[in-house]
Amino acid sequence: MSNSELLTTELYPLQFEPILRRLIWGDRRLGTVLNKPLGDANDYAESWEISDYREQVSIVRCGALAGVSLRELLRARPRELFGSALGARDQFPLLVKFIDAQEVLSVQVHPDDERAARLAGDSGKTEAWVVVAAEPGSRIYAGLASGVTPESLREAIARGAVEPLLHRFEPRPGDCILIEAGTVHAIGAGVLLTEIQQMSDATFRIDDWNRVGPDGKPRPLHIEEALESIDFARGPVNPLVPESAVTAAGNVRERLARSRYFEIDRYQLERPEAIGEADRFTIILCLGGSAAVDCRAGSYPLRFGETMLLPAVLGTCTIRPEGRATILRCVVPTP
Repeated sequence: MSNSELLTTELYPLQFEPILRRLIWGDRRLGTVLNKPLGDANDYAESWEISDYREQVSIVRCGALAGVSLRELLRARPRELFGSALGARDQFPLLVKFIDAQEVLSVQVHPDDERAARLAGDSGKTEAWVVVAAEPGSRIYAGLASGVTPESLREAIARGAVEPLLHRFEPRPGDCILIEAGTVHAIGAGVLLTEIQQMSDATFRIDDWNRVGPDGKPRPLHIEEALESIDFARGPVNPLVPESAVTAAGNVRERLARSRYFEIDRYQLERPEAIGEADRFTIILCLGGSAAVDCRAGSYPLRFGETMLLPAVLGTCTIRPEGRATILRCVVPTP
């Protein structure tokens, strides 16, 4: 696409090619449940739906802008994409992904902005999970048990006995968990979820359950960086309790995660609902049923397992459920 075409093509609801990542704990539910285009392997762990992280940059999947990267769009048309409330930015601020944990992930912690810049050369990483599916008996580890200190955690790491110090619960589909930077956590085996996070991959591994990587060697741990990054005052973290209200259109809107980096709501749609704001972009994900997204640029299908970016220039769009639909809405709060 020429530069003049990039600057003048009307913006519309954008969907991107999934960036598929294969890791030792993945499986195939990204394809069998969420309809992602997998190859033949059995270790597909993540589908990055919207990304502007280093070389992992999302590419528009369809429409007049097909083949254009998210990075090209935000550099060429920042005001139309971001809106007036968020100001100019060099990078898209959020990374959206689906995660399929066939095996338990490592026990890890993400640093806050200051520690990430100093220890990892990256941004901080606060994230939120919404559980799509969970096998019976599966676990999520979120936060430390009450009373854990840096000294007791260091000792447990040395003995290979970290698990008893972790808070855990059995997740249910629909659970939303806010993992703020500094929270020790691990996604257990059998959990399929969507994750919305800061645009970062800053991760310090504390324990890897005594397993080895593809090369047959234990994966590296980052003990000192992790101990510096953990918020030992936070304690156990449980699923959020949604605050529900009925919208003017007669649908149920649930208030989920809130942080300085993102706000997430869930809509249970039975009727058309207005979603989108003229002063900032909106991200929507379909986690149940399917819908059509109507805006001034036309009507666009949104199916189960799909993610869509609504540029600010579109303003309010109408989400029309096909029967019923479950929609996550995510925006960046005003600085």
